[in-house]
Amino acid sequence: MNRVLSDTIDAFLDAANPEPAELLQEMTAYGREQNFPIVGPDVGQFFRVAATLADAERVFEFGSGFGYSAAWFRTALPENGKIVLTDYDESNLATAREFLDRQDGATAHYEAGDAMATFERYDGPFDVVLLDHDKPQYVDAFEDAREKLSDGGVVVADNVMAGPVEPENVTAALDGAEPVDDHTAAIAAYVEHVRDDPGFETAFVPLGEGISVSVKR
Repeated sequence: MNRVLSDTIDAFLDAANPEPAELLQEMTAYGREQNFPIVGPDVGQFFRVAATLADAERVFEFGSGFGYSAAWFRTALPENGKIVLTDYDESNLATAREFLDRQDGATAHYEAGDAMATFERYDGPFDVVLLDHDKPQYVDAFEDAREKLSDGGVVVADNVMAGPVEPENVTAALDGAEPVDDHTAAIAAYVEHVRDDPGFETAFVPLGEGISVSVKR
């Protein structure tokens, strides 16, 4: 599952991380069987910890697929919490509902269509915002999230090192080379944007396909 770390470290994470709940294991297997891009259990566990550290009650996801990330976040939310799932494909959200209906926890809202437009309809504050949608929209989504993010809230972005990009291409773009494609240009722009923002503290974590974590000061 890990596109960034070596097989040795990947094996260590498999051995070291706690065994996921049965539903999460089932969702992981489903994603692999369907060849559906999921963050995987290592990133899922990181999401759970990030939400716990933020004392999160409300989460918004720009891009949810069949609910894999949401299921991990939800394990850290209180019963009276809320998580908003978005996806262009209504069938993905239908599958997400089938899975999450079997999981106790915070109220889940399912929004088909454009995540950016959906976010405009929701009032803040949110404690965690996940960016896992169209890469060229990452910077705009981050700016939209800024005003609706609680103090100490977290913006997590997926695919900053792999997936639709290659890490060496992002590195080259950050060093001033012409980006090889639009996805690389978008990810490099996002990395620079969050790295240089004085209102956030950002770290880049080589798990899964690479994630960035930005905490609002």
